[in-house]
Amino acid sequence: MTLIEIQDRLKQQVRAAALELFGIELEQVSAETPPRPELGDVAFPVAFELAKLVKLGTGVKTAPRTIAEQLKTKLEASPEVARAEVAGAGYLNVYFDRAKLLSLFAPEKPPPPPESLPLPDRPKKMVEHTSINPNKAAHIGHVRNAVLGDTFVRILQGTDERVEVQNYIDNTGVQVADVVVGFMHIEKMSLDDIKALDSSLPANRPFDYYCWDLYTNVGLFYRDGKPTGEANPERLKLRIDVLHALEEGNNPVADLADYVATRNVQCILDTMERRGSRYDLLERESDILHLHFWARAFELMKRAGVIRFESEGKHAGCWVMPFESHTGTDEHESDKIIVRSNGTVTYTGKDIAYQLWKLGQLGLDFNYEPFRTYDDGHVAWVTTTEPNTEVAPEIVRPNFGSGVKVYNVIDSRQAYPQEIVARGVAAVVPEVGADASVHLSYEMVALSPAACEELGIELSTEDRARPFIEMSGRKGLGVKADDLIDRLEADALREVSSRHPELSPDEQKMTAHDIAVGALRYFLLKFTRNSVIAFDFKEALSFEGETGPYCQYAAVRANSIFRKLDDQAIARAEEFIVKGITGADASSEGSNASKIAEVLADEAGTEIWSLVMLAERLDEVIAQCANSAEPANLAKYTFTLARAFNLFYHRHRIIAEEDETRRAVLIAVANITRRQLTSALRTLGIEVPERM
Repeated sequence: MTLIEIQDRLKQQVRAAALELFGIELEQVSAETPPRPELGDVAFPVAFELAKLVKLGTGVKTAPRTIAEQLKTKLEASPEVARAEVAGAGYLNVYFDRAKLLSLFAPEKPPPPPESLPLPDRPKKMVEHTSINPNKAAHIGHVRNAVLGDTFVRILQGTDERVEVQNYIDNTGVQVADVVVGFMHIEKMSLDDIKALDSSLPANRPFDYYCWDLYTNVGLFYRDGKPTGEANPERLKLRIDVLHALEEGNNPVADLADYVATRNVQCILDTMERRGSRYDLLERESDILHLHFWARAFELMKRAGVIRFESEGKHAGCWVMPFESHTGTDEHESDKIIVRSNGTVTYTGKDIAYQLWKLGQLGLDFNYEPFRTYDDGHVAWVTTTEPNTEVAPEIVRPNFGSGVKVYNVIDSRQAYPQEIVARGVAAVVPEVGADASVHLSYEMVALSPAACEELGIELSTEDRARPFIEMSGRKGLGVKADDLIDRLEADALREVSSRHPELSPDEQKMTAHDIAVGALRYFLLKFTRNSVIAFDFKEALSFEGETGPYCQYAAVRANSIFRKLDDQAIARAEEFIVKGITGADASSEGSNASKIAEVLADEAGTEIWSLVMLAERLDEVIAQCANSAEPANLAKYTFTLARAFNLFYHRHRIIAEEDETRRAVLIAVANITRRQLTSALRTLGIEVPERM
């Protein structure tokens, strides 16, 4: 049994007591964690709500404290509760039976039975993240998106949700068109030339790196080689011509663009896999166009009266969504345009069609084929216009789409278009509603001035005084994601090699990789989503303070305890904790239960118990993160747990403790904490190395 299950049972007892004593059926009962252990393990403020409901129903005024006193007796009948107290004006504070709960938490939990796992037909939630324009290498800003999305997927899975992970590939957009212009009109390359170039590139400058530099050069090309100023209209027309070719498809320019985009996607997936991010489905925008998703959505929107044709005014000739909110800027007005006067569909229009498909409301579907098989056999699929590909019998294609809720991980600058998409979908299918479309927004990742200087980027005096410098792919200003992880791994490898020369080179590299990924993921997760991150090398690489390596080291330290203990010692400690707790002699003087209770009763014991309660709140924290869609809360919790364990480790002799009861308690608490800390880190996408 877990802490969250015990608390849920207590909540049910409170609801039953409210119905029995006052005839009131409570829809829900909230529980709080007291700020100090002496105030209890869990607090229920329910008496205040009940007092209002009692007066409303009977007209009789009853003090919350009186109500809490009546509830107190009911809760004290629970086998996990040692006592309950009424505090203040009516708070009901519950103190658990510490020995009893320790016996419940100490044993290793078996893996969940197959029938408890999310079923294939269970309502599905969908998370779309990464979604990088496939025109060049990923940078640190893209990694924030991927890390947030991947961690939120793990959080949802931690609450037993069935989740589909999507990655939208805009392979017909302006950014891809610009790289195609670069290859065709700057490099003067054909598709065969590009393929030959690709196969000849060195390992330290792969295809996506080549495209990174080319993309920067295209910006200069449009401005006739000038770093600033207006673009040359004739050269910009080359972009428009390429965009038309991509939209039409089945032509040499589209074939060239498809190769460039696909190769960049492959490189980007390699980059993201280094950080632990994987996908179930890659949806390509070209397939949305060529399978006529928009035409279908257009008919649905017209039929539902969601859009109207403007015959006059500044939007004459356009189809628009007549929503009245957020109309203060021309930018917001343009987001409500669904079809331009020239007949082309806006991004907002295509996004509405795509969102309708995600929610199973479009009436059309993609075709699919395998794109990548990961080492563990997991398959990432990609959409296609071709009929579904035959695959090996052992590969089963999932049924994609048709989610009950969709989380789109997109930066905060897209807040208004995302609102329009949600409202547009809700207007077409009111039974689905706007709540089914969730914008998981985040602020950008910029560079600190110090980071710019380390990268050799020249800054003006004005720029040096700024708190951060915004990155720009067109200017080539940014940190390539692979360069960042390479640098982190190199620094971590130097530290690992000096500390553990006995490890083989491969073991050292693997350890350095785990530390580097832990440092990067934690750095990107510890800030709330609405915080701008000014990336700084020194802060990201720090192994002290609130960092991923600090949390990893606490787990490594916990694991080292159990490497030094033999299996029999661990088994004896667990048996001591569990034995007699539920037996006939559990409450007798001198029983294991009474001995354990005595160890946990004084000030030092309360400190130890606080660590147990903190560790066992992991499920509750994950559930809260799922509800709030804020992974930073889990990062903060993980650091708090790591710090609490380190204090525990320094203050108590564990292996050398001679008192049998105390030693068993310390071993049990260390084991509970390392399990929960490892689980918290894994949910953050951070592995625990064997050595650090």
